[in-house]
Amino acid sequence: MVDKKIGFIGCGNMSKAIIAGLVAAGQVTPENIWVYDRKPATNKMMQEQYGITPAASAEDVAREADILFGAVKPNVILNVLKDVANSLNKESVVVSIAAGVTLDSLASVLGHDRKIIRVMPNTPSLVNEGMTSVTPNVLVSHEEAKEVVEIFNGFGKAELVPEYLIHSVVGVSGSAPAYVFMFIEAMADAAVLGGMPRAQAYRFAAQAVKGSAQMVLETGKHPGELKDMVCSPGGTTIEAVKVLEEKGFRAAVIEAMQQCMAKSDRMSRA
Repeated sequence: MVDKKIGFIGCGNMSKAIIAGLVAAGQVTPENIWVYDRKPATNKMMQEQYGITPAASAEDVAREADILFGAVKPNVILNVLKDVANSLNKESVVVSIAAGVTLDSLASVLGHDRKIIRVMPNTPSLVNEGMTSVTPNVLVSHEEAKEVVEIFNGFGKAELVPEYLIHSVVGVSGSAPAYVFMFIEAMADAAVLGGMPRAQAYRFAAQAVKGSAQMVLETGKHPGELKDMVCSPGGTTIEAVKVLEEKGFRAAVIEAMQQCMAKSDRMSRA
């Protein structure tokens, strides 16, 4: 159990996922989780649901928290953190969930002597299957970084990633659920074309994707080897694979992700 106070400024879907993960895993006592959202109803609801401590202001959360999550929109995060910078304790770790906001930008409003961690979770965090990158600055100790990784492991998987790889994280994890949803939708459309009821088609397609991903994670085999296991000589699967190759399936995915990563890079420089 983390014997620290954990604060949240902003309590949208991602904060709710983190808090639910913390409470479910027993990583921290609910009273030690401090929450301030600008909507009073959200603070009240989180208190009723999880037993957390609602705060009267962002400054109150900053004063109390050993680990402070800045979980507001990227366009306001710097202003919000600037306002609470003087309320923070010297040893507090500030964790930013804001996409595209660099460690240097965060340090410019918090102070360059601050312990800052930049994280990027993805939307499957909402169903306890998140993939999160954790990027600490040089002032964060190994133990502190490990604590934050453990928090995100509470509702999925998390790994330490250096900041220069953050655009790759956006492409392969942050934005990736959208491509997978499109793939599931297209497969289900084809099944519907073949006569299957739509709701059933979504279940079959989604479970096939989920199960295939699990095989990659659990077997440790190369995806190409797993693909070969499904492709019988002269069979139905190799026929489908041939068409995907002809239509440039892999090249489309690679190019889409390259564009995604380039856009992420441009946004972080803006």
